[in-house]
Amino acid sequence: METQQILFAIWREIGQRLELKNSVGNVVRILQEQVPVAGLELECLDRPRQALELVASSRTANRGRQIAYAATTFDRLLRWCRRGDVLSLRPGMAWPEAVLPIAADYRHEHVLLGPLLQPDRSPAGIAILTADPAQPFAADHEELLRELLEPLAAAVANDARVRELSTLRAAAEADKQSLLTRLGRPRMVDGLIGADSGLRPVVERVDLVARSDTSILLLGETGSGKEVIARRIHDRSLRGQGPFIRVNCGAIPPELMDSELFGHEKGSFTGALGLRKGWFERADGGTLFLDEIGELPAAAQVRLLRVLQDGTLYRVGGESPLQVDVRVVAATHRDLAAMVATGRFREDLWYRIAVFPIHIPPLRERQVDIPALAQHFAQRASIKLGLPLQLPTHEDIELLGSYPWPGNVRELAAVIERAAILGNGAALAVEPALGAPVVVQPAGGGVARAVAAGPPSSKFPTLDETMIEHIRAALRRTRGRIEGRQGAAVLLGINPHTLRSRMRKLGLDPQEFRQL
Repeated sequence: METQQILFAIWREIGQRLELKNSVGNVVRILQEQVPVAGLELECLDRPRQALELVASSRTANRGRQIAYAATTFDRLLRWCRRGDVLSLRPGMAWPEAVLPIAADYRHEHVLLGPLLQPDRSPAGIAILTADPAQPFAADHEELLRELLEPLAAAVANDARVRELSTLRAAAEADKQSLLTRLGRPRMVDGLIGADSGLRPVVERVDLVARSDTSILLLGETGSGKEVIARRIHDRSLRGQGPFIRVNCGAIPPELMDSELFGHEKGSFTGALGLRKGWFERADGGTLFLDEIGELPAAAQVRLLRVLQDGTLYRVGGESPLQVDVRVVAATHRDLAAMVATGRFREDLWYRIAVFPIHIPPLRERQVDIPALAQHFAQRASIKLGLPLQLPTHEDIELLGSYPWPGNVRELAAVIERAAILGNGAALAVEPALGAPVVVQPAGGGVARAVAAGPPSSKFPTLDETMIEHIRAALRRTRGRIEGRQGAAVLLGINPHTLRSRMRKLGLDPQEFRQL
């Protein structure tokens, strides 16, 4: 085989395999058709450790072995590499100081050493060819090694990238598992609980419309699972591989609404230090989930309608229109039809977003799902809190079924997590977790249980009255604080913006609790 044929065969071998350890043996077999080579080792320069690391060898599986260098010797090694010299060293010869640390493995063999250089001529490593003991290398073999250094350097660089990607992938997987543990989830995607029971009518409508680009309006109480349904719509749509962006319209201050939704150009207003893409641009090719769309101010409703009508938008401060391809799924817990009737929501926007409305029933209307949901949240709490898994008992399910669930599925998740904490791994303390008035801890440990503080009232409270007292109790405990780790929203297990909205509806003012 001629030299050019050998080089072509080696380039092809290296190009076909990403991991160097899988190709170095084949490279040796190709060389043996013309060169009396016994083995090939490729050493990579580890600059931070000032060492040579064996990354591939046809003779040993000792990948990862490192030979440490003194600082001055490592500098000499780098200078030798940059010169591009090829060394031919026979048994008994003195080795140059630059490569002396590796001599112990090769003193009794005829070896050829060549530096591996990156395209910018920076040193990447060393190639070491060992000769067949019965036939030493000749001068033309040194010339062949010089020709081989370029493909071997490319192979070492590719191998380093593959190893770096493997390290990053392992780190990302570890981060994902850590995040899932904190969230109390065993895997990234969980099935939709209730799809075959209480949510079956919802799922049927979702599957009916998901693959079209029709705008969808999800209607349901806070905590009923609107975001979960929106994600199911996205996953089953033709845009499933695109982005899914959730925007809580009630959480954006009116003065930032345009910038958040449509983006802004650099210098368009004080503090606009650079170009920013809005949520519509970020969702291009995917789905934009506009949660709590009923909270949009009137001015933003006008601009949103314009984007939905023709698919074009202008960034704040921008002069050129931008075309976006976005499927909009909106959601609200408000009665938008009544808001349209009173002029608080634009009628034309209502018609645009409510092409296909889907009503998500509250949890109290699909109690058949409570056992499966409670078990799911118990498993999640066990993972998140690092406690032994305790599943709800029949008595627990009866208690859960008798509760009205004003916070719906989100509240159920909070109650089960609270029950897991109170039970401390021995059981789920569902009764005190539901908020019984007095909690008694038995002597000698055990599960906390609640007892009644007195005879029941002759008047059964309405749902709003119960909710008011529950929120008032949380505000008293937090002295009117709503957000943060010590806020009432955390105690109640709901979003701070949702809590504020509910307080306005119920006529509760947090100021009266800040003086307590």
